Formats: sequence, structure tokens, C-alpha cells
Amino acid sequence: MDVPIWLWVVFGTVLVVGLVVDLVAHRGPHVIGFKEALRWSILWVALSLAFAVLVAVVVGPTASVDFTTAWLLEKSLSVDNLFVFALIFGYFQVPREYQHRVLFLGVLGALVFRGIFLLLGVAVVQQFTAVLFVFAAILLYSTYKLLADDDNAFDPGSSTAVRLVRRVMPIQHEYAGAHFFVRSAGRWVATPLLVVVVAIEAADIVFAVDSVPAVLAVSQEPLIVYSSNAFAILGLRALYFLLSGMLARFHHLSTGLAIILGFIAVKLILQAAHKTITPAVPEIPSPVSLAVVVVVLTISVVVSIRRPLPEEPAPSPNTGSLDTTDKPD
Repeated sequence: MDVPIWLWVVFGTVLVVGLVVDLVAHRGPHVIGFKEALRWSILWVALSLAFAVLVAVVVGPTASVDFTTAWLLEKSLSVDNLFVFALIFGYFQVPREYQHRVLFLGVLGALVFRGIFLLLGVAVVQQFTAVLFVFAAILLYSTYKLLADDDNAFDPGSSTAVRLVRRVMPIQHEYAGAHFFVRSAGRWVATPLLVVVVAIEAADIVFAVDSVPAVLAVSQEPLIVYSSNAFAILGLRALYFLLSGMLARFHHLSTGLAIILGFIAVKLILQAAHKTITPAVPEIPSPVSLAVVVVVLTISVVVSIRRPLPEEPAPSPNTGSLDTTDKPD
């Protein structure tokens, strides 16, 4: 693809301005409600679609379809990641007014790590096309995990990154507003908020294992793969607060994502075979990939809404309970 430098400049400008505006708009502790989250979500979606139109005009319709497919794919994968964010916030009992700050720092880290992983992935694919078979295997394994519902076993407290932080520095039990460090008994100690940020960043690195191969199946053009990820990540915070409290309703989403990842794995296998074995092996066109992602996501959401999970019976008032909630260190 012939991507002009100025298109990179436009993308970078939108990225930086969007982050600065978001940071200024949420300077202090702030609980984001549904209406505010909806406005921000609409803004990020509108910017993403506007960039897709710009790509279509400057680079071509195929590049625009690739961007839209990769963006929608990353967006759908990020919805499943929101369950993990909710689990982390619940485990560490993060006050709602500080959750946006944690996610904002998580977004900054995600933009850096995804950029590194995607650029490395593009470089590896360009040199060793057969690595696409490995990426396909990763996606097939992720498909299995989603179908097996292995994500329910996630324990934020047992995360390697979280355990490492607890070993290298003292951490107090109580939150201290939005501070990550405070002075106690003449020394600096970390607050649980720092541990939460580490847990979010560690989770995003794990998420990249799925998202990076999936996006590279759509395109290996650096601008397409990174900008699609960046726009999806930028809208992640607003999406979290928009769907907060409703995540459990989308109980069929994991099945839909498994189908999408399985389809993308097949796309990767065909693409790798076409390039390394014989050109006679057909490749799946970009418009077909976009259609599959849209249709499967739509069906997953509609079925989840039309067939809600049965409500759990309320506990008997005479039934006692033990509070076994782990406290953050």
C-alpha cells in the first residue's frame, strides 16, 4: 500500500489531541455515568469511522475495509476484555471515582505495548510468512479457551506482575485518593491503586496474544494494524462505563468471539498456504471477513438479549455467609 506520511501525521494528531482532551475533561476524581460514557463512545466511534473514510479516499477502498474490519475485530475482542477489567476492579475494591484514571493509564500502556507487538509482528511476517501458521494455532487455542470458558479461572491476585510488585515494594492496605505512592513512617509505600494499574497492564499484554495475530490476519500494513488497534483502545474506557452493570447480559458474546477467532484462524491458514505453498489456495477477501465479523457479533448480542440467563434465586434470610474476600496487599 502507498500510505503518505501526512496520513500518519493526521492519525498521530488525532491520537494525541484525543488523549489530551480526555485527560483534561477528567482531571480529578470523577464517576462517569451512562450518559457521559455514551457521549464519549459516540465520539470515538465517529472519529474511527471518519478515519476509515479518509483512508478510503487517500489509500483506497480495500485499505478502508481492512481498517474497519480490524477496528471492529479489536473492538469486539475488547468487549470480552471488559469482563476481566470488572473482575480486577471488584477484586481490589477500586472506588468508582478512580476507575477512569486507572483505565486511562492502562490505555497509555496498551498503546505503547500494542505498537511494539504489532510492529514486531509485521516485521516477522514479512521475513517469515510461515509464522502465520503459528498465529493461526494461537487463535485456534484461544477459540478453545473461549468455548471452554477458561476465563472464569482468572485470579487478579495471582497475576505474576501483581505478585512481583508485592515482592519489590511495600504496599499499604488502604487507598489514598488517586495517589499511587504515599509516605508512611518515613518511607514511600505504594497504594493498592498502583497494584490495580499493574494488573490492568498485565492483562492487556495477555490480551495482545489474541488481538495481534487476529489483526495481522486482516492486514500487514503498519498504519492499518496500529491505527485500528489505537482507535479501538481509545474507546475502551467509555465502552467500559457504558456497559458497566450490563456485561453479564452478553453471555453469548464469548461464543460469538470464539466463532470469529476460529474464522480468522482459518483465514490465516489459507493466507499462509497461499503465500508459502501454492497460489492455488484461495484467500478470504476482506469484505467477506468484515461481513462475518458484523453478522456474528450482531447475532451474539441479539441472542444474548432475547435469551437472558435465568435469575439466581435470592438467598434465604436465615442463611449465614462468610466473607472470604481477599484484601489487597
